[in-house]
Amino acid sequence: MADDDLFSSGPADATGALMAPLAVRMRPRTLEEVAGQRDALRPGSPLRRLIEGQGGAAGPLSAILWGPPGTGKTTLAHLVATAAERRFVELSAVTAGVKDVRAVMDQATRDRSLYGRQTVLFLDEIHRFTKAQQDALLPGVENRLVILVAATTENPSFSIIAPLLSRSVLVTLSSLDDDDVRGVVERAIADERGLAAGFTLAEEGMAHIVRMAGGDARRALTTLEAAAGVATDDVPAGREGGVIPISLSHVEQAVAHAAVRYDRAGDQHYDVASAFIKSMRGSDVDAALHYLARQLEAGEDPRFIARRIVIAASEDVGMGDPTALQTAVAALHAVAQIGMPEARIILAQAVVHNALAPKSNAAYAAINAAIADVRAGKGGAVPAHLRGSGYAGAARLGHGEGYRYSHDEPNGVGPQQFLPDDLAAEDADYYHPTGRGWEERLGSRWKELRKIIRGR
Repeated sequence: MADDDLFSSGPADATGALMAPLAVRMRPRTLEEVAGQRDALRPGSPLRRLIEGQGGAAGPLSAILWGPPGTGKTTLAHLVATAAERRFVELSAVTAGVKDVRAVMDQATRDRSLYGRQTVLFLDEIHRFTKAQQDALLPGVENRLVILVAATTENPSFSIIAPLLSRSVLVTLSSLDDDDVRGVVERAIADERGLAAGFTLAEEGMAHIVRMAGGDARRALTTLEAAAGVATDDVPAGREGGVIPISLSHVEQAVAHAAVRYDRAGDQHYDVASAFIKSMRGSDVDAALHYLARQLEAGEDPRFIARRIVIAASEDVGMGDPTALQTAVAALHAVAQIGMPEARIILAQAVVHNALAPKSNAAYAAINAAIADVRAGKGGAVPAHLRGSGYAGAARLGHGEGYRYSHDEPNGVGPQQFLPDDLAAEDADYYHPTGRGWEERLGSRWKELRKIIRGR
């Protein structure tokens, strides 16, 4: 159960930790080596106090670590275990059950009674435990028999029982940014636990690894290790022994994935995003899906893509198909909750809806025209009959006098001036319905309403 060998000092032998995956060998041994998670590990935070073994009246708290894969949940659990010479036990909710939990609790009782030693129970994928299985953890957590460090990739509010949440601190971890992932890869190349400076990595290869990682440090190290293997096999016979270069080609072969020419901070980012939006606007669903795929495969943040789809649903589809906005907003929320790779399916559905929907930018053009008039200084005082009349003295000022309550009118609408005087005199006209899709029906209705309200 314990993984003390991962924290031992000195070089590993050929049959021990050296054969462990690179991501395991490079697991941080100190807080200083942890990449990212600056907020969760800020000085004085519950998680940092737990890792540093700080005592006092507060005592150690159990923690629920919630975040995407590769953000350091297992690493942080190991660091908690090293504080104050705690005993570390690791279980996976995929394979463990109530019997295993009770066995840990029994051993924790003996260790505390005989040796005065605390036990840290790291439970990976706790969301896979049933309610009954999670209930089995409560006595040990409540009495601080064990310090529970549980990891989950799903929202704890929906996947973890309330009694357990109330007895633990919730620590939210975020995906690593590109600089953090790059730092992890660079350290792995140089460190004796990693590739021990036996390889060099081309900048294009580094950029591809960072993009493919998507903020997941474990994925980045797995890709690096695979690329190093490809590069080693590529060394010509008789030239072994020197520093081995890892090229972009080696990285592509390692992951069976071509590098997408796309820079999230440069021209490619804006060019592909622009082509994506214009393809949806132009109703070419295949082109829109192509540019969606290019963005996703290049590691673009799916939330960025979802926001663009929401904007397009109003700007380009608008009232041609009002349900396109509903689909886009639902996709935005779903992507934030689910993440990749499943988010690609949700985004694709929203893209197809946007691309195939009848197009109208009438609402977009209308608000722009109204704003232009406001910025030009048009629009005088609000007509007296439309002003608020629900306070003392309003009637004396004539506020609300002459207002016609629309629900008392035939068909719920009647003649009345709503625009300020100057715009009413100009017969301000912002919204022009198109004859496409759902908006075709709005056009005839707006003409009828306008005639009743304005008399023309």
